[in-house]
Amino acid sequence: MGLSLKTLVLLLAAAPLLARAELWGYVDGAGVAHVAPVQVDARYRLLLGESAAQKVPGKNDSAAGLVTWLGFAPEVKVLMPALREAAAAHQIDIELLKAIIAVESAFNAKAVSPRGAVGLMQILPASADLSTEQLLDPRTNILAGARLMADLIRRHAGIDVALAAWNAGEGTVRKHGGQMPPIPETRAHVHQVLELYWALLQARPPAPETRLRIQPNLSEASR
Repeated sequence: MGLSLKTLVLLLAAAPLLARAELWGYVDGAGVAHVAPVQVDARYRLLLGESAAQKVPGKNDSAAGLVTWLGFAPEVKVLMPALREAAAAHQIDIELLKAIIAVESAFNAKAVSPRGAVGLMQILPASADLSTEQLLDPRTNILAGARLMADLIRRHAGIDVALAAWNAGEGTVRKHGGQMPPIPETRAHVHQVLELYWALLQARPPAPETRLRIQPNLSEASR
């Protein structure tokens, strides 16, 4: 991308069209910066202005270090075939799957929580209609988790609310009108996943060129 997102934001912030209280944006996998005066969806992060959705107090910003680790860790590389399969099968970003796994289990395929959540994506057997033994298999766990997460995204207004439902349960989200519940643990979880998801999207290599388009010489075209 010719301009950095920070530079683009500063230029657009000075434009009368976007002379608003807030400016939101994100960089997609092709390196294109998207900006808007409002949060269009969960990919957009606050770039300028104040927001009621503040970071969790006392939380350290460790996304950059995690992105570096995720790029070379053997336990991540060995899962890439399953991650690609799940992302393609359920139309969900592989970066989101990585972020969920990193926050939920730190890529420990044998993790079992005190509440009985199992494996990489910490799935309750009843939610996936699978046994604990099945969910301890990394591929099975990732495919089931991608399916469940894709379903949550379709049923809720944004990725942030879907992640809240993943953490606190859909019943809790419904009880709060389909919005983010005011539970510190859930808000911290959602913030951590989205922060890492955002960082991974920024680090995604640009898409390879698939075609070449050459503009004609303007002086010749006008003859």
